[in-house]
Formats: sequence, C-alpha cells, structure tokens
Amino acid sequence: MPYNNNNSRIFFEEFFTGWLIRQKNYLDQLVSARKNFQNIPDPELRSLVSQILSHYQQYYAAKAVVIREDLFVMFAPPWFSSYERSYLWITGFKPSLVFKILDKSVNLDELTDEQVGELYRLRVETKGVERELNNQMARIQSLVLPPLVDPLTNPAGRRVDGGTLDAAMQTLTKEMETLVESADCIRMTTSRKVVEILSPVQSVRLLAAATQLQVDIRMLGLQRDARGRGITSSVIV
Repeated sequence: MPYNNNNSRIFFEEFFTGWLIRQKNYLDQLVSARKNFQNIPDPELRSLVSQILSHYQQYYAAKAVVIREDLFVMFAPPWFSSYERSYLWITGFKPSLVFKILDKSVNLDELTDEQVGELYRLRVETKGVERELNNQMARIQSLVLPPLVDPLTNPAGRRVDGGTLDAAMQTLTKEMETLVESADCIRMTTSRKVVEILSPVQSVRLLAAATQLQVDIRMLGLQRDARGRGITSSVIV
C-alpha cells in the first residue's frame, strides 16, 4: 500500500522507536565486549560488528521510504530534539565524523602503518565527497530556489527557466532526493570501509563510541527540550 505523507511519518516514527530500543541493546553488547576482549574470540566480535552495521543499514532503508514520500521532513525531523537537529548535515551526520570518533576511541599506536595509510586515504576521499555534496547543495539552491522563494517576481503560473513553479518544485524535490540518497550512501559506505580497515577489537571500540555518542546526544537533546517546555519529570526515550 503506498504511503501518503502522514502515513510515511507515522511509519518512520514507529520504526524509529523500536530502532532506538534495539540500539540501546546493541550498545550494552558493545560496552560488554569492550570490557571483555580477552574472553571473546574474533569471529564473535566480527558477528557483533556485522549486526551493528546491519542495524544502521535498516535505519537508512526505513529512511528511504520517507524520503520518497515526504522528503523535506527529514531536514527537520519532528522525532529529533532541537539539539539533534543541530547536528544534521543533509539529513544526517557528516560522514567524516566517523574519523573524529575513531581518533578518540582507537589509539594511533594500535594501528599498523598499513591501517594508518588506508585510513588517511579514506579520510581525504571522504572530505572530497563532502565538498562535492556541499557544492551540489549550493548549485541546487542557486538554480531552483529563487523562483520558489520570490513569489512577487515569479507569480503562480509564470514560466521560470522554461517551467512553471510546480515544475520548479518538482525539480527541487528530485534534486534533493538524489542529494540525500548520495549523502546517506557515503555515510554508510564510509563507516563500512573504516570497519573493514580496523581489526575486530578496534571496530568494537569505534562502534561503541559512535553509538554512545548518538545516545548521549539524544538524551541531552530531549532533556534540553523538556526543560524548555518546563517539564521537570524524567525523560523517557
């Protein structure tokens, strides 16, 4: 059954609620594994890492449903706190954030020369893709937004750049869909490539830190929003 805008939002909010519960469960497993590396064989650590990556892939799959039906809600998701929304870059975290988390969760001394080289090349490549996507965003804004935000000079029905305002809106939506899909792709691809470079133990440390950061940002954001509304009871996530 096709989703209308309201249905797609309800679908994602329900999915996101369950996804957060599973995320906390995975965080517990990651923290436990991080404390007991000597007792856990590498295949078991690899299995946990694979489950975590699949968990994040499920998020992007569900998000893709909403993007096709209600794209612009993802630029200011109502299920996120205002603090969480402040971290958004093209509807998600910046791909290069994974390297900042890596620098704080895995000691440089633990990396081989080969790992250092591969991570450096990937870091440079990721920064380059981010710049490219930023340029695409600027291009979209310069070409498509003017006729949409200036109704006095471009009244309804007047043709702009060979199309109507409706056509301009359709172009904007299509361009932004492609941009968001590209951003999500590089987010997931970068994370997977980093994990492929790291050892199982290093990957668990990275994913534990990344998951903890996301949980902490959400908790802090919900608490701030609750204080702003004058709510003094504990926040339930």
